[in-house]
Amino acid sequence: MIKHLKNIQLFSFLFLLCILLAFINPASVLSANNEERVSEFGHYHGYSEDIYDSWIRTSLYVSMRDGIKLAVDIIRPAKNGEIEQAPLPLVWTHNRYRRAFLHQGKVIDMTRSSYVRALLKRGYIIGVVDIRGAGASFGRSTGVFTKEETQDAYEITEWFAVQSWCNGNIGMFGGSYLGITQIMAASKKPPHLKAIFPMVALFDLYEFSIPGGVFRDDFIRTWGALTWQLDTQDIAAPVDMDTDQALLKAAIAEHQHNLRLFESVSPLRFRNSLHKETGSYPFQEWQPASHIQEINESKIPMYLWCGWFDSFTRDGFQMYRNFNNPRKIVMGAWSHSPKDPDVKTMEYSIYTLEQIRWFDYWLKGIDNGIMNEAPIHYQVINTPKDFKWKTSSQWPLLNEKPTPYYFNAGPSESISSINDGRLTTTLPVDKEGKDDYKVDFSFTTGTSTRWDNATGGEFEYPDMTANDQKALTYTTAPLDTDLEITGHPIVHLWASSTATDGNFFAYLEEIDSQGFSHYLTEGTLRASYRSLNDPPYDTLGLPYHRGFKEDIQELIPGTPVELVFDLHPISNVFNKGNRLRVTIACADKDNAETLEQSPPPTVTIYRNADKASYILLPVVQALIDAPAQPGADISLFYILLIVIVVVVLTIILTLYLRKKSN
Repeated sequence: MIKHLKNIQLFSFLFLLCILLAFINPASVLSANNEERVSEFGHYHGYSEDIYDSWIRTSLYVSMRDGIKLAVDIIRPAKNGEIEQAPLPLVWTHNRYRRAFLHQGKVIDMTRSSYVRALLKRGYIIGVVDIRGAGASFGRSTGVFTKEETQDAYEITEWFAVQSWCNGNIGMFGGSYLGITQIMAASKKPPHLKAIFPMVALFDLYEFSIPGGVFRDDFIRTWGALTWQLDTQDIAAPVDMDTDQALLKAAIAEHQHNLRLFESVSPLRFRNSLHKETGSYPFQEWQPASHIQEINESKIPMYLWCGWFDSFTRDGFQMYRNFNNPRKIVMGAWSHSPKDPDVKTMEYSIYTLEQIRWFDYWLKGIDNGIMNEAPIHYQVINTPKDFKWKTSSQWPLLNEKPTPYYFNAGPSESISSINDGRLTTTLPVDKEGKDDYKVDFSFTTGTSTRWDNATGGEFEYPDMTANDQKALTYTTAPLDTDLEITGHPIVHLWASSTATDGNFFAYLEEIDSQGFSHYLTEGTLRASYRSLNDPPYDTLGLPYHRGFKEDIQELIPGTPVELVFDLHPISNVFNKGNRLRVTIACADKDNAETLEQSPPPTVTIYRNADKASYILLPVVQALIDAPAQPGADISLFYILLIVIVVVVLTIILTLYLRKKSN
């Protein structure tokens, strides 16, 4: 009997050991013990390493279906000056801003970017192609993200795939325009396009250019002038065969016929406006939002890289929701083009590794576990330049609780604004409450904003206090505890005006203990565009203003209407002792077309029991944890459960056998 007892105990021990080993990830053991293999968000080594120490660039023209020649750079990895002869995967970018240019007689190409050099060292060929009508490419640009440009992307992808030095596994990379061209390329379903990594990309052109009917004239004018100068004056690098630059000069001559974007598009103020010269509907055709079905049919994996202070923040989450391809999204506390050196270093160090992990998985077939991780990574802003990374399995967050904060009478004793109203969670009881505002058209958020040609810095906004004093403000009392807001704020304004139309802007700010008003996010709506419509795609439940000509409804002077619009999403902790503020203005003269009138109209915002104006904030409930990453706490739970069961069974069997033996 003693022998049987020992056998049972031995069996129990071996069984328990097998269970424990089954739950241990070998890669984790290597990572913990030898630090040889690590693959997690922002950290990567041991799966692929830098193999190459240099690269060799060549350039040529490739003809499209209609005979238009596009300038192409091919940058191939090399070791000790010797180019790699074996076929390799290739990632390329469809470039709006010149694939390469000359500076003091030297060619400056894409290898000036550290993340491009990182890809080369890991064994990826880099392709860079000037879009038609730009750089050294021939042809005429007739808009942005056009059918012709997108078809070019298909043909270039398939041309790369059949070259002897390419193994047929193609990816795309790049940001802004270069990010949008990737998504548009996916809509054509190139057979060899295996993965894309769009950075700070647009989804809905109309929502960006004319959000809620408010024309972002400064951005369109500035960007249009910049691209015109690049196309026609700032000369690109010629291709290798063009030794006398005759071909480059011929291409530049064709660019003189490019569409002048601002002059051409600014008269088009409705989503269904027809561009007579091109015969297209720009705000229904020149955008990824119009090709959701085709992009989903492509099944091309996409990694969306976005920023809370970008021009396209809402776009990132709308793409994540509308595309069902294998996908991931990152939303960091940075702008379209970070200027702060600390923020820039943080972003690009993570971006570089995530891009390599993504292409290693999809182009090289390296099982590094990237698709087993939470699909959403986002940064919560605690204070300026103090962030915390969090993950989620869905968006909006499971633990989000939409909470109304109502506009109430003041004073809040926090600012000398037009009204100094209070912001509370209490519904107004006053039957007549309202605030009158003689519109100040000098109101502006400045020239270092997310709208400043998308080059404004994330923490370059000035103290908003002086500007807020020109508008209506609603401010909370100092907070008793930290309050996290993560998601999409929505404003409900009951308003009237002495005019028949007007722009309305809402800003969400955090007021610190020193009285500094920190900009966080904003939204806008032109009153005549207030009609709410059924959206053609998933808007995450946000209000959708279609903006068709037939939707326009002018105001009847003095008659209240409800204006409902969302602010760009944000994730921010309002620290204990700080305040929340909502500022309502009717102009942003440096960043949007101003509907200036003389004399200025008077706007009334209603804040009473019958017409309660408020902001709906996505409050994160602190007691509910975000979903755990797959395989973490669950595995530990089952290990402990099995250990307990095995121990209990061993004790029972031991006692039983002892009793029987006696």
